[in-house]
Parts: sequence; structure tokens; C-alpha cells
Amino acid sequence: MTPLMMIVLTTLFGGLLSMAMSASLVFRLSRKTMGVLVAFSAGVMLSSALLDILPEALSAVGHDEASQQALFITLLAGLVGFFALERLALWHHAHAPDEAVAGAKREHVAAPLILIGDAFHNFVDGLLLAAAFLTDPMLGLSTTLAIVAHEIPQELGDFVLLLNAGWSRRKAFLANAASSLTSVLGGLLGYFVLAGAGAAWPYILTLAAASFIYIALADLMPLLHRQGHNFAVQSALIASGVLVVPLVSHWVH
Repeated sequence: MTPLMMIVLTTLFGGLLSMAMSASLVFRLSRKTMGVLVAFSAGVMLSSALLDILPEALSAVGHDEASQQALFITLLAGLVGFFALERLALWHHAHAPDEAVAGAKREHVAAPLILIGDAFHNFVDGLLLAAAFLTDPMLGLSTTLAIVAHEIPQELGDFVLLLNAGWSRRKAFLANAASSLTSVLGGLLGYFVLAGAGAAWPYILTLAAASFIYIALADLMPLLHRQGHNFAVQSALIASGVLVVPLVSHWVH
């Protein structure tokens, strides 16, 4: 299977899988279930970023100290950039039903903006997946796993927000499906732009790692604190997410 086919299939499958699972859960979602999804996805994202993506980016630039420093500058710039995008409502994360409900009650007009931000987020995910698959198909698969693990709780929150803003179930589902498919466009653009620019791959991978670290530390873990679930259970779920990435990589290899 060519890298292009893998990029298209995983962006399409990842978006549809997260949408299908979110739609099947949203109408019977419990606070406990959300806590499980959030804790697990936080572990997956940190593991993918720190144990898989960043080591691959560092390996790609070799032992050149200047190039390694440039990667860490890119990581820092990415973290600051994702903070700025979230403050500008272009990088939206809705993980908690209660927060989504409150947000919908305060700002009914914000629903279209949420979808625009979500579409942009998914488009960037597609670009990052393209860079991962062009670097190493196994890295692409583990990155796909991290994105799907994160997208499920995010889509759940988005569904609840749209429903409480007065949208019908059908309209909310179709709108979320359309925004999720922008990852396919991002993957295609990433492939054709990056296929001949191998020198840029380590920096794109570093931006992917930055997005995962930012989401896990600035968004998911603070939510776990607010949920107040049992610390041992949360820690076990995070550890499970951390372990699943190397296990999947080993199994695929």
C-alpha cells in the first residue's frame, strides 16, 4: 500500500471512527465514561509525543546540535502557537459535557465558530498524519491512534454543545462529520507538499508532538483535576494510554 493510500484511508477511517463512536455514546454518556476516555487519551497523546514522534524527529536530524536545537525551538513555538490559536477560538477542545452545556447556554451563536475551529483542527491533524506516514508508516499508525483517542472525547463534547445550542441530532451529526472530513484534505495537501520536502518532516513531526503535549497538559489533565475521580483509577488509565502506543508499535512491527 502506498503512503498516499495509507494517508487517505487513515484520515478517512479515523474521522469516521471517532464520529461513529461519539454518536453511539453521546445519548447515554455518563460522567464516569467521559473520565475514562479523557484519562486514557491523555496517556496515549503523551506517549505518542514523547516516546514515538519526538524521538523519530530527533533521529531524522541526526547528531547535529544546531538541528536538534532548532527542533526544540519548534516545539516551544508550537506550544505557544497552539495556546494562541485556542485563545483565538481557532483550536477548540470540548471534552466535558457540563462545560459544553454551560458554553452553549452562554453563547448559542458560538456553535458555527466551534465547527470552524474543529474543522481547522482536523485539517492540521491531516497534515501531521501525512508527515508521520511519509517518515515511517509505523509512526503514522501510532499517530493515528493518538488522534482517534483524542477525537472521541472531543467529538462527544462538541455533540453535547451543539445539541444544547438547539441543533437537531441529525444536523449536529452531519456538521461534525463534515468538519471531521477536513482531515482528509489536510492529509492530501500534506502529502503533495511534503513528499518532495523531506528536510521539513522532522519539524512537522515536532509540531505534531507539540499539539499532543499541549492538548494533554493544558486541556485534558486540568479536566481530570476538575472531575475529581479516584486518583488511582485516573493514574491507571493514563498509564494504560501510555503503554498502548509502544505495544501497538511492537505488534505492528
